[in-house]
Amino acid sequence: MSALITQLLRESRSFPPPKLFQSQAFLNDESVYQSLWTRAKDLPEQFWQEQAQALLDWETPWTRVLEEPTPHNYRWFVGAKLNAAWNCLDRHLKTRGDKIAIYWEGEPGDRKTFTYTELHEEVCRFANVLEGLKVQAGDIVTLYLPLLPELVIAMLACARIGATHNVVFAGFSAQALQDRINNCGSKIVLTADGGFRKGKALPLKRVVDEALVAAPSVERVIVLMRAGVPIKMEAGRDLWWHQLTAAADLRHTAQAFPSEHPLFLLYTSGSTGKPKGIVHGTGGYMVGVTLSTQYVFDLKEDDILWCTADAGWITGHSYSIYGPLSNGASVFLYEGAPNQPHWGRFWHLIEKYRISILYTAPTAIRSFMREGQTWPEQYDLSSLRLLGSVGEPINPEAWMWYHTIIGKERCPIVDTWWQTETGSIMMTTLPGCMASKPGSAAKPFFGIVPAVVDEKGQAVPPEQGGYLVIKQAWPSMMLGIYGEPKRHHELYWSKIPNVYFTGDGARQDKDGYFWIMGRVDDVINVSGHRLSTMEIESALVSYEAIAEAAVVGKKDELRGEVIACFVTLKSGRRTEKNFNEDLKQHVVRQIGSLARPHEIHIVALLPKTRSGKIMRRLLRAMANGEKIQGDLSTLEDLASLELAYPENE
Repeated sequence: MSALITQLLRESRSFPPPKLFQSQAFLNDESVYQSLWTRAKDLPEQFWQEQAQALLDWETPWTRVLEEPTPHNYRWFVGAKLNAAWNCLDRHLKTRGDKIAIYWEGEPGDRKTFTYTELHEEVCRFANVLEGLKVQAGDIVTLYLPLLPELVIAMLACARIGATHNVVFAGFSAQALQDRINNCGSKIVLTADGGFRKGKALPLKRVVDEALVAAPSVERVIVLMRAGVPIKMEAGRDLWWHQLTAAADLRHTAQAFPSEHPLFLLYTSGSTGKPKGIVHGTGGYMVGVTLSTQYVFDLKEDDILWCTADAGWITGHSYSIYGPLSNGASVFLYEGAPNQPHWGRFWHLIEKYRISILYTAPTAIRSFMREGQTWPEQYDLSSLRLLGSVGEPINPEAWMWYHTIIGKERCPIVDTWWQTETGSIMMTTLPGCMASKPGSAAKPFFGIVPAVVDEKGQAVPPEQGGYLVIKQAWPSMMLGIYGEPKRHHELYWSKIPNVYFTGDGARQDKDGYFWIMGRVDDVINVSGHRLSTMEIESALVSYEAIAEAAVVGKKDELRGEVIACFVTLKSGRRTEKNFNEDLKQHVVRQIGSLARPHEIHIVALLPKTRSGKIMRRLLRAMANGEKIQGDLSTLEDLASLELAYPENE
C-alpha cells in the first residue's frame, strides 16, 4: 500500500425517503439514528447487552459482553448459551405457527410453502437423522445442494444439534468441493442427484463422487432426489434423504451451545484465488443479523423478503435465513437463473408472490438494464415497498434504473456494504430516515465505527480516497479463518495497526456518507495517481450503449499502468464508427482526463463469480499477457475467458 486513492467521481443527486414510507417506517427520524449510533460507539457493551436481551432467547446469560483474550481475538456474550435454530423457529410457534416461513419456487415452476410449524417439524426430523448417523456438536457437515427448502432445513438442523455447517455453492467444481472438504475434515456430505440451472439439470451427485475420490474424511453422503437424473449410489456410504427422513421422529429438543460455538464455516476466495474458511460463531452473529434485518429492511409482519443470493454465500445465510427467520419473517427462495425461461422471470415472481422487499446485486441490475425496461413493464410490481443492493458498489446509473423502472420512484433503496467476514451489514441507507445518494453506501450501522485513512492509519480529509478500516469490534464479526490464525491476523489486523482492514478503498463526503471505491487490489496506478476502478466503471456504464464494464491496470513502462476497459453492450446495440474514441471522450467528460482509457475491448461476457462479482484478476492477467493462475472454481462461465479479449481494436 502506498499513496492515497485519487477521487474522481462526482455525484450530486440525493433522494429523501418517500413521505408515505417514512410515515410508516420503523425508524423515521435521523436524529434518533444518530443518537443510537453514538450510544453504540461510546457505550458498546451496554448497547449490545440491551440488544441481545431484547432480540434473542438465551438459555444461560453471559458473564461478560465482550472479551479479547488475545489481540484482535474478540469473543461476544461470553458464558452465555443459546440455540440458533430455536431462535429461528421454536420461539415463534405459539404466535406465528401458521405463518408462512418459506415460499419456494423451482426453476421448472414447482412450488412449496412451509409454515413455521411445518418448517420446525422438518428441521427436528432432520436433526434426528443427523444424530442417528452419529453427527455430534462440533462436527462439520458439508452441504452441496441447490437452493431448495431442504438446504435451509439441513442448515437449521445442524444448528439445532451444534454441528457446524459448511455450505458450498452447488455449482462449484469437484476440485473446489474437494479442497473445502479436505480443509475442514468434514465426515458427512449432503447433496442432491441434481439441480436445475438455466434450463439444465446439473449433475451434483456426480460432482460429489468425483470430489470424494481424494477426500478420505467423508464417511457418509446423504442424497436428496431432486432432478431425477441417473446416479450411482455407493453401498455403505451413500444414503437416500427420503428414506432417512421417513423413519425419523419429528420431535426433537434443541440443545443450547456457548455463544462463541461455531455456527458455520463459509469459504471465500481471496485476491490470489486461495479460498479461506471464514468461521462465524452463534451469539454475536445472531444478534447482528437479527438487528440489522429489522432496521435495514424496515421489517413488517406482513412483508415477504426476497434476498436473491444463494445460501452458498454469506448474503443468503444472513438475509435469506438467519436474520429473517429470527425475526419471524416470511422469505421467498428461487432455485434458478434470472433469465429462465426469459428475462421477465424475476418480475413475474414478484407479481406472483406479492414480494415486498427485493435485495439483489448490482450485477443482476445491470443485466436487467442490458435487456431493457420492456420486461419489468409487463408485470405488476406494486407490491414492492423497499429495494436493496448488495455485493459490490452500485454505479449511479444502475441505481437510477433500479429506482425509476423497478421502484417507480416510490421505493427507497438500501445500498449495503459488508463482507463475508463481517457477518452482517456494516453500512447502509436506513430507508425511513436517510436520504439516498446513488452509488453511496450511506452511513454506518449501529456499533460500526469506520474511518478512511492513509497507509499509516491517519484520517484523510473529506472527499479524499483512502483505506476503509473499522475501529471498533462488532458482534457479528468472524471468529477467524479455519485452521489459519496467523493468516487471519496478517490479512485483517496487521496492514494498519489496531484496526480491522477491510481491503476496500473508500471516501467520506461532507455529509458523512461513505462511498466504496472498490478493492484496494483493484486500484490502478497511473502516473503516480491511484485510481479507483469502480469510479471509471461507473463512468463507462453511464454511456447509453454500455451494459457492464470492468476496468483493470495494464503495465506501462512510462506511466506505471494504463487503463484497460472491458465492456458489454446493451441488448440490440451495435458499435458505430469511432465508438471507442467516443467512449473514451465520455469518460473524460464524466471524471477527467486522468481517467482516459488506454484500451477498450467490447466483449460478449465478463468473467464473474457465481455470486455475480467480476473477476478482475483474470482480466488483469489477460490485459498483461500473463498466464491465468489460481482457483477458477468460482467462475460462472468458462466461455467468458475466451470471449474476454477479442481482437476489436
